[in-house]
Amino acid sequence: MSNQALSRLRPELSQLHAYAVPDSTGMVKLDAMENPFAWPVAIRSQWLEHISRAQVNRYPEPNPEQLKQKLKQQFGPHDECDLLLGNGSDELIQLLVLAIAKPGASILTLGPSFSMYEMIAQMIGVDCHVVSLDDNYQLDIKAMHAAIEQYDPSLVFIAYPNNPTGNLWKRADVQSIVSRSQGLVVIDEAYGPFAADSFTNDLAKHENMLLLRTASKLGLAAVRFGWLAGEKQLIAELNKIRLPYNINQLTQLTVEFALDNYSIFAEQADAIRSMRGSLFAQLSSIKGVKPFVSEANFILFKVLDRPADDVFSNLLKQKVLIKNLSKQQGLEQCLRVTVGSKEENKIFCDALTKALNA
Repeated sequence: MSNQALSRLRPELSQLHAYAVPDSTGMVKLDAMENPFAWPVAIRSQWLEHISRAQVNRYPEPNPEQLKQKLKQQFGPHDECDLLLGNGSDELIQLLVLAIAKPGASILTLGPSFSMYEMIAQMIGVDCHVVSLDDNYQLDIKAMHAAIEQYDPSLVFIAYPNNPTGNLWKRADVQSIVSRSQGLVVIDEAYGPFAADSFTNDLAKHENMLLLRTASKLGLAAVRFGWLAGEKQLIAELNKIRLPYNINQLTQLTVEFALDNYSIFAEQADAIRSMRGSLFAQLSSIKGVKPFVSEANFILFKVLDRPADDVFSNLLKQKVLIKNLSKQQGLEQCLRVTVGSKEENKIFCDALTKALNA
């Protein structure tokens, strides 16, 4: 492409990097926090019949109230709150950053945490301040309070549980962040199905709090669906910049169907939590790694005695794909594995043992 054409783009784009998704063909895929369970055959047949009703020649429902009510019935929150639906939670994160993007506005988050908070801020040109976690990936609440005082952020992102560390912050600390913030505070509960706590019932108490959730971790990663809950007037304002028809009809029908059969996904989440405990115990017994306690469907672990890059490369040779985080600040020597099926977890642990001894 000519330099003349490239010159029309924002110059800072050259400094950004696209979100990388590795090829997983032929791999035991444990890198993306996906639900390892396929839908039962009988349920799949019922789902296909359900989505056959889609009128694909028509635009989808622009603001599907029936779907929103089913989400509230299953997950909350209080009737005084409303929901905004998105094409995955990533679209909603982008929408939130766009909504506050004005001169002097900034974002505050923790580090290490979900990379898209900072990445989207960079894309849109909004300053993003990051408060580092301590060496055990715990929240430094005094530093967080100081950052709120110094920067007066328009938007604060708190992942609960945190990704990629998997831990929950102290409830009182999160509440203090909400109370001290003059701007919006987003509690991102992407991994809520696997966690022991939620802020759903706190939304009505704080007009500046928003709750972000996704269907991806439940077993619907392919349909790209997320939702944002908050005070009705705030959601109404945010809805003004939502692109029309952003949730396609097949996704709407699929999520409705899943909610009508939610017991299946609840059972799968229970099974994943159980397997997470077993996987953590297995990792704890393997010499040369240190796993961190997780409330999500993944486990972060540190490689102690050799380069994490070497271990990751050896796992790839054994056709096991996990996430290499070792080049990220604060995650030196760290790898992250998704909780898979029992068979996948065994394959991973066997491969890891071989990689550490190679």
